[in-house]
Amino acid sequence: MVIRGTSFQKKHFTEKGTPCIHYGQIYTKYAHYAYNTISFVGSDISRSPKRAKSGALVMATTSENIEDVGKCVVWLGDEDIIVSNDACYIQHTLNPKYLGYIMQTESFSSYKKKIATGTKVIRINADAIAEFTIPVPSLEEQQRIVSILDKFEALTIDLQSGLPAEIDARRKQYEYYRNKLLTFKQKVA
Repeated sequence: MVIRGTSFQKKHFTEKGTPCIHYGQIYTKYAHYAYNTISFVGSDISRSPKRAKSGALVMATTSENIEDVGKCVVWLGDEDIIVSNDACYIQHTLNPKYLGYIMQTESFSSYKKKIATGTKVIRINADAIAEFTIPVPSLEEQQRIVSILDKFEALTIDLQSGLPAEIDARRKQYEYYRNKLLTFKQKVA
């Protein structure tokens, strides 16, 4: 079930309160999944009965470009959250990460390009999102797929953080040997 979010803006953020995800944060602050939100709203907004439960897929339905519209974050936190109205959330019975990975495929990317509207502000309609056909293997197969993709994602993150450290280590090694090779003993006369 695809559910449109609740109307609130960044000006409604509070230090504490009900956890929320604003649509713009989906493509600027979150990765594939999240256990905690970075923002909260106060009691005036939190009265909304629309709340994404753990396992929901939260999707940005508005962006300035086609790449970011339709970007998703899988909500895995313990609390129900409020989602902004330029986003929607999908409550489902699939493995949450499996659904998140499906929404990163070329198949979904092609689909969202077909359903996107607008030029300066790109939008996708929640009803059109619900029409996207998702392959549904058994829960065991979904978990197997997620396990493999999680390992690849972890490896990619390790490489992204490890590569700069490796480059820095090689640079220091180069400087050490350069200095060693180019430092000559002075002749004593």
